[in-house]
Amino acid sequence: MFVLLCITGFAFYINGQPLQSQFKGENYSTKYVCSIPGLPGPPGPPGNHGSPGPHGRIGIPGRDGREGKKGEKGEKGNAGVRGKTGPAGQTGDRGDQGQPGKRGPTGSVGGKGDMGPLGPVGPKGEKGERGKTGPPGICKCGQIILRSAFSVGITTSYPEERLPIIFNKVLFNEEGHYNPSTGKFICAIPGIYYFSYDITLANKHLAIGLVHNGKFRIKTFDANTGNHDVASGSTVIYLQPEDEVWLEIFYTDQNGLFSDPTWADSLFSGFLLYVDTDYLDALSDEDDL
Repeated sequence: MFVLLCITGFAFYINGQPLQSQFKGENYSTKYVCSIPGLPGPPGPPGNHGSPGPHGRIGIPGRDGREGKKGEKGEKGNAGVRGKTGPAGQTGDRGDQGQPGKRGPTGSVGGKGDMGPLGPVGPKGEKGERGKTGPPGICKCGQIILRSAFSVGITTSYPEERLPIIFNKVLFNEEGHYNPSTGKFICAIPGIYYFSYDITLANKHLAIGLVHNGKFRIKTFDANTGNHDVASGSTVIYLQPEDEVWLEIFYTDQNGLFSDPTWADSLFSGFLLYVDTDYLDALSDEDDL
């Protein structure tokens, strides 16, 4: 719009009159009918500063700015006056055990306490060196006398096989180590024992043996020839306490053991030869106590 207005004004400037007047033959006149501003000129030099104006009104306070960065830690200040002690707090959990401190000075020796209970027997130690020969001791051989002996017979013939033969006729039974109800000798004193048997047989063969804790130690066999005969056997055995010894028929139908109180006996005997030395020493030590 502004460009159109400028073009129209420029036309009037050249002709000095409206175009319509030229067309009608009217006289030309150089009188300007209207004019428009020309192009802006170059800026002039800056003027002097004016006097400062009055202060404006105080504006509305602005919003708070962002928080600044954390400053450097300042130097430690002087200790203030110590306040009053507050009430004691609750007891906290027990902490970990600290390192042991330095050993303190040795205290004075306390009084001797009561003797504690006897502890269990410890393991047997190694054998020590042999000591010096001591003075002659007092002989106690006559004070410790250990005896064990028996001699028994049987009053019946042909006993049951593979079972202890019960010799029910007691001829001698020192200390009662033979049991006539079971036919067994039961050891009470450890040591070396001598056993023997003399058996009369008739009408059958005889297969008899001496048994120690369920195992045969000796066996003998005698064949019957139609007459009476005597079978015998003997041996030496080391026995521990509670060991058992008896006689037994060890073969079927070979139990020709015969007994007749009027003229024939069948006997089983045994006795202690000597006591185990360790057992005898232990008894001597007990007597010393």
